[in-house]
Amino acid sequence: MKYSNNHMKRSIHKSLCYGGLFCLFLLGACTKQLDQQPLTSKSLSNFLKTEAEAEEYINAVYGTLQLNGLYGQYLPPMGEIQSDNTYDEVPANDSGVYGQLDQFTTIASNGMISDMWKASYQGIQRANTVLNRIDGITYSTATTKQTRKGEMHFIRALLYFNLVRIFGDVPLVTKETTDPNDFFGQGRTNKDLVYTQIIADLNSAIQELPETTNTQGKVIKTAGQSLLGKVYLTLGKFSESKAALAAVVASGKHNLLTEPADIFSLSNKNNNEIIFAVQFASGINGNTEGSPAYQQFSPSGSVSGAKGHNLPTKSFYQLYANADKRKTAYVGLTNAGVPYCNKLKASNTTPTDGGSNIVVLRYADVLLMLAETENELGNPETARTYLNLVHTRAGLTALPLQSQNDTRASIALERRLELIGEGHRWFDLLRTGAAISVMNTWFSDQGINIRIAQRDLLLPIPQDQIDTDPSIKQNP
Repeated sequence: MKYSNNHMKRSIHKSLCYGGLFCLFLLGACTKQLDQQPLTSKSLSNFLKTEAEAEEYINAVYGTLQLNGLYGQYLPPMGEIQSDNTYDEVPANDSGVYGQLDQFTTIASNGMISDMWKASYQGIQRANTVLNRIDGITYSTATTKQTRKGEMHFIRALLYFNLVRIFGDVPLVTKETTDPNDFFGQGRTNKDLVYTQIIADLNSAIQELPETTNTQGKVIKTAGQSLLGKVYLTLGKFSESKAALAAVVASGKHNLLTEPADIFSLSNKNNNEIIFAVQFASGINGNTEGSPAYQQFSPSGSVSGAKGHNLPTKSFYQLYANADKRKTAYVGLTNAGVPYCNKLKASNTTPTDGGSNIVVLRYADVLLMLAETENELGNPETARTYLNLVHTRAGLTALPLQSQNDTRASIALERRLELIGEGHRWFDLLRTGAAISVMNTWFSDQGINIRIAQRDLLLPIPQDQIDTDPSIKQNP
């Protein structure tokens, strides 16, 4: 376990079949599974004929993001728990699926990675289905049809971006299929080609998406620009990343809220700092539209059924200055002094019915990424301007002008303090090439007998996918 200081830290093919599952996801009411009746390929082929039917199916694509394999539960910890940010309090809980990631002992039969893979390709297949058919459907306005295409391009890009960062090379499928056998024997696609598709999808989305929406949870243009900027940053293409991120700032659609505590308030969901979030709500449809994240990521004994997964380490909590507003706004402490993520709020119904949205993209992240691009392009003074917008919002004195190396370290620290629990730290370490050195130093400092190497930077391909199609080879 990654306790701080004195404790040890510790088929695509099968999944494409799920594209035929039809569920209604009404964004206004957060209804994610009103109809779980599987449709045969024949039924589905007869279904997507009208605008109303297309809208229902498009909502089902959004609904995929709520699945436990994605933002309902598993995806945010995948970007945190392997890092120095969080740990698993009781690794044996839930068959060790979180504990294995925490201790870098993940096996191919881990149910967490299997569910993430399946849910991702379920969403991809649904998006492929819409993109394949929507041009043949009569819409009341051409603008609405164009917007829906942009939403599907964005979601497909997001899902592939997560997959390629977690697994490396993954099967790339951009066509609808009603027969999973069509893709047997394809194997894994080189990650460079996957990134090429992600960038193409996001460029399409940016052209197709509206600047605003009246429906909470729908994708808008700045979401496409923000994600494109993050993709380019991941690839080390700093000029391209800067252009995409600067467009978000220039749009004037978003701003930093004055108080960090307001960002994640249940009474202030989808505020101007949030660029894209997966929607959840408590007390809806028999308490089925909430997220289990609050219960799962609360310390043991603090909430009924709490599992203690993905808790901030004590060493992370100690990084906050006493004057930093985020110290209490973002992280709480139990009576026993155990840190937990305060961005997730308790439900008024049951612990598994959490109403906190899961934030995927927000403006503070954009500003910190812009700071990083400017610094890597040799402009530390401009980088400091963006960095200090986030830093001073926390009630802290502005950082002075620093060297490029010192600015790089300051940005990395600010990202940790600002984005804790949102699923970024591990991916930040990966894209900057710092994962091995940072984690091995952290383990050593904590007296933990774990050392990682290059082979630990990707998670194993789920065994059930390899068993289904042997052309999908395992990571080394």
